[in-house]
Amino acid sequence: MMTRVNYPSMKRLLSALSIIIFSVLSLQAAPVYADNLAYVDLQRAVFEVNDGKAAKARLEKMKGQRQSALDTKQKDLKKLQESLEKQADFMSDDVKAKKAEEFRTKLGELQQTYATLQRELAEEEMKIQQKILGQMGEVLKAMGEEGSYTMIVRKDALLWAPPHLDVTNELIRRYNGKDQVKSPRVKASKKKKKKARRKAKK
Repeated sequence: MMTRVNYPSMKRLLSALSIIIFSVLSLQAAPVYADNLAYVDLQRAVFEVNDGKAAKARLEKMKGQRQSALDTKQKDLKKLQESLEKQADFMSDDVKAKKAEEFRTKLGELQQTYATLQRELAEEEMKIQQKILGQMGEVLKAMGEEGSYTMIVRKDALLWAPPHLDVTNELIRRYNGKDQVKSPRVKASKKKKKKARRKAKK
C-alpha cells in the first residue's frame, strides 16, 4: 500500500531547505561578509517588547472572560447529565428521548463555544503579531542600515549561528525606545499640567 504524499507540505519543506542550503553555501563562498550578518529571535521579541507584554495581558483577560462562559455551560451540562442518570429509571421512553436530545444540544453548544474561543484567541494573537512585526520591520531596517549589515535573518531559519550575532536584545531595546520619542507639544502640555497641579496644591 503506497503512502500518500502531501505535495504542498513537501514543496514548502524543499523551499525552506533550499534557502538554508543557499545561505550556508553563501557563507562558505564569501566568509569576508560573516561579521556583517545578524539574526533575531522574532518570536521572543514580539512578546518581550512593551506592546507585546500589554497585548499578552489583554489576551489573558479575554481568555478569562470567555473561559467563564465556558465553565458555566460545562456546569449546566454536568447537572443535566447527573439528573438524567438519577432519574433514568423513573422516566418514560418519551421523556428519556427528550432529555437525551436536550443533553446533545447543550453538548453541541459547549463544543461550539470552545471552538469559537480558540478561534477568536488565535485570530487576535495573529493580529497582534502582524502589527508588532510590521513595526519591527522598520526598526530592523534602521538597525541594518546603521550597522552596515549584509543581512539580518530570523533565528528559526538558521541551522546554527554564534550567539554574538544575535541582535534580539537590541531590537527589543530600540522598539521600546520608539515610544519614548514624544513631540515638544506633548512635553509642553505635560509641563503645563504639572504647574497647574502645583498651583492648586498651594
